[in-house]
Amino acid sequence: MWLQVKMVASLCLTAGVASARQSSRATLQARQGEASYTPHFIDMPIDHFQDKVRYEPHSNATFRQRYFYDHRYYKPGGPVFLYIGGETSGESRFSNLETGIIQVLMAATNGLGIIIENRYYGDSYPFEESTTDNLRFLSTEQTIADNAYLAQHATFPGVNSSGHSLNAPDTPWIMYGGSLAGGQVAFTMHEYSNVLWGGIASSGVTKAQLAYPEWYNPIQKFAPQDCVASINSIVDKIDHVFATGNATSIRRMKSVFGLADLEDNRDFAQTIAFPIGGPFTYPTNTWQELNWNLEDGSNDFWYFCNNVTDVSPPANTSYIDTALSDLTSGEAWTNLGNYANYISTYIVGLCPDPSLINTSLCFSTQNQSFYANTTNTDGRSYLYQTCTEVGAYQVAPDEGPSLISRQLQINYTQQWCDWAFPRGKLSSIPESPNIGLIERYGGYTVKADRLAFIDGDQDVWNDLCYHSEFAPKRHQDVEGLHPELLITGGGHHWDSYSLTYSNLANEPQFIRAAHDWEIRTVKRWLQDWHATGPSTYQQAVLS
Repeated sequence: MWLQVKMVASLCLTAGVASARQSSRATLQARQGEASYTPHFIDMPIDHFQDKVRYEPHSNATFRQRYFYDHRYYKPGGPVFLYIGGETSGESRFSNLETGIIQVLMAATNGLGIIIENRYYGDSYPFEESTTDNLRFLSTEQTIADNAYLAQHATFPGVNSSGHSLNAPDTPWIMYGGSLAGGQVAFTMHEYSNVLWGGIASSGVTKAQLAYPEWYNPIQKFAPQDCVASINSIVDKIDHVFATGNATSIRRMKSVFGLADLEDNRDFAQTIAFPIGGPFTYPTNTWQELNWNLEDGSNDFWYFCNNVTDVSPPANTSYIDTALSDLTSGEAWTNLGNYANYISTYIVGLCPDPSLINTSLCFSTQNQSFYANTTNTDGRSYLYQTCTEVGAYQVAPDEGPSLISRQLQINYTQQWCDWAFPRGKLSSIPESPNIGLIERYGGYTVKADRLAFIDGDQDVWNDLCYHSEFAPKRHQDVEGLHPELLITGGGHHWDSYSLTYSNLANEPQFIRAAHDWEIRTVKRWLQDWHATGPSTYQQAVLS
């Protein structure tokens, strides 16, 4: 959820992004790749739940799960900070050890930092291919059981702990995760608080629901309002043309964006929504990729809005505002020219050849055989989790203004699930995500001692997080067992990014305050650990 997985087309991999519109994810991962940590492996049970019918036939096998660690700040007796890798490779998270939140916490407490690469991501696959049958062990409960198992069994060659065990429960392990991984932190603490001492869930998605039109609410509220109003108005007119069912008019409308040959109306709707955040997939940067530190994000959304609201476009752009007026009773489509020009230049320009626009190499999602590829990829694993448990299909709202066409509904995402994961010999996916498998942990009310929640009020995922406007009213507890912080003006797990511990004073005040809060919270937990003594904790584990 940090950046929606690119499942539909391979254009990101083949064509790059036009001009300066390079993907923030690619930029960030390239920068993260400058760091180098040796991968270590743990023989992880494929199936932690031998008594559950869901995983029949059971497996007694193990797989080699990767983890990486940094011990440059560690001193004997210090804590272990476990970063949950989430829906990408371990290498993609290296910056969290180098300069991010784990570096901050390690330096502040003489701790050791570790990244666990989630099962079925990176190079931590239990099987050679991702068939429906082989993916049946990819679930939230299996994933969080991995976290507890690692804490109890990981080894750390080269680390001098003066004879002190670094495993839980002999050493306090404190987790951190953002987005999907943030939810996993909360669920791990809910289930295994007798193993893990604490956890910070940043933008942790703990609430599950099938449709998630609220993804677009922060953009409606906080983005430049002239840009928002322009897109809302244009989308209304686009949907009016779709409603006529007139094939000639619809093709004419698509041609304005350079997408006349894109047959499926939903594919067209998704493609022109890419700069905003097309449902599930988008090859370019969106509101979600904004960041307080430009090195960790992108300003492309501002660039997009500045283009849409340009008050002095060239004549060959501005005339398009009235080119479709006859389809809307003479009413002009204000800023359509600017919007269409941006899409045709920076989105359609991604396609290596105009003749490929209606193929899976570019913007079509209707090639069923594309989804039948069972090669192990992060994108396929994330789609499986979305289809089976997580849900949160990004759709247009039922009423009110919309930044995306109302063509985009649940069935658009669900079709990919059905094509990608046909019934196997041993397993099948549900007709729609079984969100009860997530909700059973508590949703908005998931709770555990020493579980902290930190969110941003401008995050597109916030309404599935602890500080959602739909969640119960929150009250900070004095004892600090259930700390929480909402970053005003904050985006998607913005606290995970840092200028390093020694440079916190140079961060923007609202981010520096968040990091100071996290340091205080963790130090308080460690004081509690030393006050109660590990023997008390061990007894809790053994009982």
